[in-house]
Amino acid sequence: MSFINVEIKARTNRAPEIRAYLLAQNAVYKGIDLQIDTYFNAVNGRLKLREGNIENNLIYYERENQAGPKQSNFSLLEVADPQALKVMLSAAMGINVTVQKQREIFFIGNVKFHLDTLLQLGSFVEIEASNKYSPLQVEELREQCNFYMQAFGIAPADLINLSYSDMLLEIRL
Repeated sequence: MSFINVEIKARTNRAPEIRAYLLAQNAVYKGIDLQIDTYFNAVNGRLKLREGNIENNLIYYERENQAGPKQSNFSLLEVADPQALKVMLSAAMGINVTVQKQREIFFIGNVKFHLDTLLQLGSFVEIEASNKYSPLQVEELREQCNFYMQAFGIAPADLINLSYSDMLLEIRL
């Protein structure tokens, strides 16, 4: 099944304030996930395997690189044995890049929040308003994303247009 996200990624040095805001709003705290995202050499879009202590998913998505709220179309499959799947996909497609991060996960309704720390890249906040959890239209998802950007004090200069995988690939060059 395919879903829609409207999402932003921004650099932040305000993780404690954002965390406090989310908890004050009764956000559901899922915990800290130590994630490894393996991106495979996909012909179309992006295919990644997420391995973590909270989330283990195969995720296919298509998204344009832009700094503001951007729409992505995605499919997600929970994976019971991510290690075996990684071996199979690596053999079939090859690995493009691997991203390791510490991710705090929160939810308010259909909106998912990440406070991410990546050793090579720094600290980030992500906001993902999705129709996976409730049947909202793209414009409603965009409004939710914009609302939380303002609540968190995210300035346009803080917005990142690339994925972590693209940022790591740029460092390699």
